[in-house]
Amino acid sequence: MQATSSCFNEHAPAPPCLHGCCAMPFIGSHDPQDKNQSTSSYSNSNSKTKTATTTTSICRHTFAATTASSFFRDQLFTNHESLPSFHDSFTQFTSTYPNYLDSSPVDEIRSREYSHLTFSNHVCLDYIGIGLFSYSQLEKHLQQTVAAASSSTIQPPPRRLDCPLFGVSHKLVNFKSELLHGGQASELECAIKRRIMDFLKISSKDYSIVLTTNRSLAFKLVSESYPFRSSKKLLTAYDYQSEAVESMVRTSETRGAKVMSAEFKWPRLRINSERLRNMIVNKSRNKNKNRKKKNRGLFVFPIQSRVTGGNYSYQWMSLAQENGWHILLDACALGPKDMGSFGLSIIKPDFFICSFYKVFGENPTGFGCLLVKKSAIPILEDSGCTGIINLIPPRNLLPINEDSSGTDLELALLEVSDQKPIEEEEAECRNLDHIESLGLTMIGSRARFLINWLTNALTKLNHPNAEKKLPLVRIYGPNVKFDRGPALAFNVYDWKGEKIEPFLVQKLADRNNISLSYAVLHHIWFPDEKERVLEKAGGGVSGNLKRQGDENVINVITIALGFLSNFEDVYKVWAFVARFLDADFVEKERWRYTALNQNTIEL
Repeated sequence: MQATSSCFNEHAPAPPCLHGCCAMPFIGSHDPQDKNQSTSSYSNSNSKTKTATTTTSICRHTFAATTASSFFRDQLFTNHESLPSFHDSFTQFTSTYPNYLDSSPVDEIRSREYSHLTFSNHVCLDYIGIGLFSYSQLEKHLQQTVAAASSSTIQPPPRRLDCPLFGVSHKLVNFKSELLHGGQASELECAIKRRIMDFLKISSKDYSIVLTTNRSLAFKLVSESYPFRSSKKLLTAYDYQSEAVESMVRTSETRGAKVMSAEFKWPRLRINSERLRNMIVNKSRNKNKNRKKKNRGLFVFPIQSRVTGGNYSYQWMSLAQENGWHILLDACALGPKDMGSFGLSIIKPDFFICSFYKVFGENPTGFGCLLVKKSAIPILEDSGCTGIINLIPPRNLLPINEDSSGTDLELALLEVSDQKPIEEEEAECRNLDHIESLGLTMIGSRARFLINWLTNALTKLNHPNAEKKLPLVRIYGPNVKFDRGPALAFNVYDWKGEKIEPFLVQKLADRNNISLSYAVLHHIWFPDEKERVLEKAGGGVSGNLKRQGDENVINVITIALGFLSNFEDVYKVWAFVARFLDADFVEKERWRYTALNQNTIEL
């Protein structure tokens, strides 16, 4: 009999999503095998579904048209000083999207629980994953730690606000054994695991969970244990280079896997559907329909690009399952709206990877989370324990020296024989509570308004005094779109049409208290060879398409909105990017940096 970890108490299945906000029907679908449903009832339901689909299509088209026509119609900005003020922009924004004001509870939570974002005047657009705790929790924890340490002779009180809410230690266990039998874990770890499973609406009856040092090591665990000798193929679908996926590919290849990848159609980077379908579908299936399905391999699917914001249909996973593939769903790029909608009652992936960090805008450290369907565990081969961790309660941690870097991995365990029981408060994941209290509709609508306004606003920036109208910004992936994700990929070009390197834009943004990221787009497919040649030659701009190995790649700037992002954040990004309309902006920044007696950094 399979042992059950003590970390979980069974809970009831998640209720259906009734908000009408879930574009992907992971939950809330009726059972197609319900034989008690009458024909007339089914007919009415089918009719309503068709009506709802038509209405949704109209709404999506109306949204895109309204956005394009309401903001800066037939207007281009050629000077950063000519931009409308924040107040005027916000007034126009709320006039066009009046429902944005319904999300005022988000602003109240941000003000009350994440005050550091206001005090620091910092725009955080580089966080990937889901936060666990709030900043107010961190402050309270620090106060309690200082009070306890001040009365103790064991350790001095911490002097920084990076006092950990938990630490990590590595486990020396067999991965498959850990999935089957669980293992020793603190009450804090068990409580956080239960909270995560509840948040994802996944039952411990169906899935086992392990925590890893980071996202990359969660992928590595799967690639080290998946039976590539019998299920030889690894198929991925990423429009950007991912360190985690690249590591998985290398490990899988050494174990005999045949690696394939989806391609993304230029210029909007939609999936090349015909090619992906051909790779997924078992062509021999129709020759003998009664033949037992053969495991073809592992399909790694992200649902959404964390770089371009492109959304991909869940039906690709359904098609892969029908054709004998095991599914690894990468949910690391999904925002809280999407994460909260996972009940996985229709598409039940064999592997599910997501990531969590501690505090938004303050502490990005955290862990990776790998869930494995219990019915898939027997197919796994024995492997090592690379990256599996335990969460350590903060009271069990010994603060490091003041001159150390302060990461959790440098914290040493402090053996305390008279350890008190873990308090429930230490396991409270208040950020997850906030997400659930706000609801999926509010969070999703807010992100949709913000990302589409910014996408539209960036396309309105044009260089002045040019014979040919040269746009300052180029967008990669979807433009204004109802169901685009809350991420955006773009590049900035100077007045000569030459690309300003993304790492330089990121560095200058950081000096302006804006955190951006940069990434590399790949697996780009050009339907027309002329387009590829034109893009490589410049196509009006230069330094864009590059050759890396045997594929075309493009370096880009990328941003990711969180559920706490507000209009002021996206307006600041727009105003910052507009400063590149000044031909001398980069040079001025270099001299300003030197004048402030900062360490000189080559630009």
